[in-house]
Amino acid sequence: MSLFELVLLAPVDSVETLSDALDALDALSVSVEDADAQTPAEQALFGEPGMPPPKAGWERSRIVALFPTQALAQEAAELLTPQDFFEACQIVAISPVPEQDWVRLTQSQFVPVEITPEFWIVPTWHEPPAQARQVIRLDPGLAFGTGTHPTTRMCLRWIAAGRAHGRVLDYGCGSGILAIGAAKFGAAEIDAVDIDEAAVQSTRANAEANHVQLHAGLPDQASGLYQTVLANILATPLKVLAPLLCAHVAPGGHLVLAGILERQADELIAAYAPYAALQVADSEDGWILMTATR
Repeated sequence: MSLFELVLLAPVDSVETLSDALDALDALSVSVEDADAQTPAEQALFGEPGMPPPKAGWERSRIVALFPTQALAQEAAELLTPQDFFEACQIVAISPVPEQDWVRLTQSQFVPVEITPEFWIVPTWHEPPAQARQVIRLDPGLAFGTGTHPTTRMCLRWIAAGRAHGRVLDYGCGSGILAIGAAKFGAAEIDAVDIDEAAVQSTRANAEANHVQLHAGLPDQASGLYQTVLANILATPLKVLAPLLCAHVAPGGHLVLAGILERQADELIAAYAPYAALQVADSEDGWILMTATR
């Protein structure tokens, strides 16, 4: 099916209204991007799922709406232009979306990810880099965790340093990437748990594909004490889970938390203070890794 995109520029205070209007005009999808991306004026906006966004858009937002026909895209542009809320906005283009081999395009966006010079995450359609001595084979899927996000890379760097030994708990395992990493670097026994059954199934499949042994299941599978407890989730659930996660850390064991923005460090330190003394162990692109030893 041929698609046409209507591209607009809008200031931040018009983004939400304009997006709602495009949705009402039966756009198939509406996306908002930083119009200044890849320039010195680019802005970074960080937020958490389920929480109000820090801002509705960027100071100069590029809005792209997809329509099934050129006539519908043109009609939408003509209906929007005279509206009061459109005064500071601008029509950039109406153009056809090029035909794509979407499978090949998606694959091209996932290339081998370097964790350390010798440790890489490699999709199955790529050959591992020559310098790779340890590899996790992982393709993008329904569960979070492909190694491309800073939080995942920081956790894997911590694991690659040889600290995840003995019995390991990966709480909120997603794709199972951290649990698999722990297995690759010598953990003796691994429980990987998630509230999402799809994540549990993904973890089992990825573990089998990487020839490692672990136990994947729902959170009630976590039991007893672990030498390492890993949780790469988000700050809000991490605060709620503080007593539960800390109760699973064995004396002398490690607690490793990720999914935390730099500005949230004090919140996490305060939430965990009754149970463990958290400290920042790593940082990347506005995200931090926090650890504690019991």
